[in-house]
Amino acid sequence: MTDLVIVGAGPRAVMLVERLLARRSPVPLRITLVDPYPPGAGRIWRREQSPLLKLNSMARDVTVFTDESCTISGPIRSGPSLIEWAERVRAGTLPDVTIDDPELRFELQGLRPDSFPTRRLQSAYLDWFWRRTVAIAPPGVEVRWHEGVVQWVDDTADGYEVALADGIRLSADVLVYAMGHNAREPEGEAVSLREAAASAGLTYLPPAFTADADLSVLAPGDDVIVRGMGLAAVDAVVLLTAGRGGRFVTDTTGNLRYEPSGLEPRLHLGSRRGVPYRSKVSSRLQGETPVREILTPAAVAELLARPGTVDFLDDVWPLIARELVWGHYRELFTGHPERVTTTWEVFRETLREVDADTSALRLAAAEVVPDPLDRFDLRTLDVPLGDETFSGALDVHERVRRHIVDDLQLRTSQDRSAAQALFLTILSSFLGLADIPTERWSARSRAVDLPVTWHAFFSYVASGPPAHRLEEFLALAEAGIVRFLGPDISVRVEAERGFVASSPRTAGEVSARALLDAWLPAATASASENPVLRELASRHGREVHVSDELFTGSLGRIDVDADGRVIGRDGQPRAAMFAIGPFTSSMEAGAFTRPRSDALSLRQTDRIAGAVSVALAARARAGVR
Repeated sequence: MTDLVIVGAGPRAVMLVERLLARRSPVPLRITLVDPYPPGAGRIWRREQSPLLKLNSMARDVTVFTDESCTISGPIRSGPSLIEWAERVRAGTLPDVTIDDPELRFELQGLRPDSFPTRRLQSAYLDWFWRRTVAIAPPGVEVRWHEGVVQWVDDTADGYEVALADGIRLSADVLVYAMGHNAREPEGEAVSLREAAASAGLTYLPPAFTADADLSVLAPGDDVIVRGMGLAAVDAVVLLTAGRGGRFVTDTTGNLRYEPSGLEPRLHLGSRRGVPYRSKVSSRLQGETPVREILTPAAVAELLARPGTVDFLDDVWPLIARELVWGHYRELFTGHPERVTTTWEVFRETLREVDADTSALRLAAAEVVPDPLDRFDLRTLDVPLGDETFSGALDVHERVRRHIVDDLQLRTSQDRSAAQALFLTILSSFLGLADIPTERWSARSRAVDLPVTWHAFFSYVASGPPAHRLEEFLALAEAGIVRFLGPDISVRVEAERGFVASSPRTAGEVSARALLDAWLPAATASASENPVLRELASRHGREVHVSDELFTGSLGRIDVDADGRVIGRDGQPRAAMFAIGPFTSSMEAGAFTRPRSDALSLRQTDRIAGAVSVALAARARAGVR
């Protein structure tokens, strides 16, 4: 029996198992997944969390299965997307699915392709995916889940010994780390704020997965400063309002309003941009299908043909910026010809001349696109408040509120379907970046520009909350529960006032006895709260340290090769140890993904599964155990 041990049992781990079984790996084979949380869903998508928490993807845009679009070496084994699964459950054609929770049954019955499902319903889908994967394992292959926590791993003469907190020891011929997002030890400002809060009797909640944060320490009526306006902040606001008994109701005029329960704190929200992530797009394309015209395979090949490294900001970002311009205007001109005064054929020739010149592009667009909201400006998309300054709290609050109203119009109205084209263009650009080998990027690109700058932009524009969450923000603002602080927020601690938030672009300050930093902890292996991840960084593998003549730094992530093999302390890839997920040096791609998009996550998972399959075959031939 050849043994494969996978540390983790969340979506990415089970998707890896499915890709292995699709290849019919050598038998007899025993696959053991170790995780304290149920397989399939894992910690993030577990069923035991608030029913108010949702995916930020529509039911039609979630799958864990490969399909005909996937450019992979392994076999295609199709399966239902989340909405297709729900439809089959409703039709009674999946007898192995039983939904015993009345709330989940109600949600399932009403789920539409454009619904944003709860994480609990996603948990049921992922649980079914796990059970289906196990059920179709070929004879001679055993797949099992061990409920437990890995504490450490030792090398042995034949492979690895995996030690669990419950005293169990597992032997592994091949080992895969697939642990997803983990909490990390506080450092830097978080440590300073924690110590200052303890000394002054204040309440400080550091970055965390929102479902695991102890929000009960925030008392009703308390003022709370919330830093961050992304998905973690949205979840926190939901749990602190509707999660405490408040209700969102639609009045007779069709407007959403909030009825407080009286248990809510007062939330003062600010961030670097000062606005929430852009709403998820709900419009449909009306014009020509988006195609890459700037960041093409030929353009990438030209970059790679040059000597030296490829720099994201200098070499690639200008191409992406131009691609976004083309994607927006192609849909506007071909899908909404009534909103422009010339044809796409004419304007695309203009773009060839001016798309790299911001001022010239603005002038050219203004001549043929009458509505300013139809014009594309990358700077405004990324930093909507620009360099504006504000006279005080009410001024900045109203400005952010107006921005949210405009954003909802742009992202949900069918008349503004250029936002959908922009979304698809960003996804396509993400795939284009994957064609550049990791080792060709400059040190700054690997350590900062790709994992931080690009990822933050991508998340802000393409991975925001459902539109109804921003409508709820507006209702909460109207009810006086939420106040917007604006951009470039900084926080200090004063003995008498507590936490004090201010912006260099807004007159006045806000003080509170509580501070919530609402974002996910960085995926840093060496600082992880998970001891097995720290051990991987310090014993079996190493953190990625990058250096060239212009930049030296560390990703804080585990060094892996293109096949997911862990790079050992000696700089050589380990033949039977693999890692997959956000804590690795691979381009972050998530787990489940959109159907028929040739998604990077499926490509990565399949490639690593192929390498793991080769390692298992080598162990089987060697006759280990």
